[in-house]
Amino acid sequence: MSIGLLKGTVLLEPHSIEWGISAQITITKLKNILDNDAVDIQHIGSTSIKSIYAKPIIDIAVGVRDFDDIMRHNKVLKENGIYYRREDHPEQHLYICGDMENNIHTHYIHVVIWGEKAWNDYINMRDYLNTHNEKAIEYSNLKKYLAEKYQNNRVAYTNGKSYLIEKILKSASQWRKNCQQ
Repeated sequence: MSIGLLKGTVLLEPHSIEWGISAQITITKLKNILDNDAVDIQHIGSTSIKSIYAKPIIDIAVGVRDFDDIMRHNKVLKENGIYYRREDHPEQHLYICGDMENNIHTHYIHVVIWGEKAWNDYINMRDYLNTHNEKAIEYSNLKKYLAEKYQNNRVAYTNGKSYLIEKILKSASQWRKNCQQ
């Protein structure tokens, strides 16, 4: 097992305990840097779902009250190997870690407003798939099919998952509401 993947490529591996360990190390580093400017930091994405195949890139969500709360830390983050990339989606900023010289990414850090839709979607999908194994396997099987078809086209791979992800997010949101009643 490894952590990291050449930018733009797709390669899936079975779940590895190493991913959770790496996520926790990065979360601790982020907490030390961001202190109270981060409301919460969580391991998310496919590497946080125990029964599925995933790209060996660790996804982490950082929930903040305001994006200025993280932007003021950009210099220290960069000094610690966490590089600001861009506003990846509206209301979401992306940071990356890895071997930048060789274009290998090991971690994606998604900064979102805590408690808003993006934050809730990340947490709900992770928790839903970790408690609904049949849905996790359905998602994993689609990922494997798309990875074989689009090994060198990450955009096509990602686009191919979007319909099922939207379906899972709706189910996960409803599941979360039912759990809270």
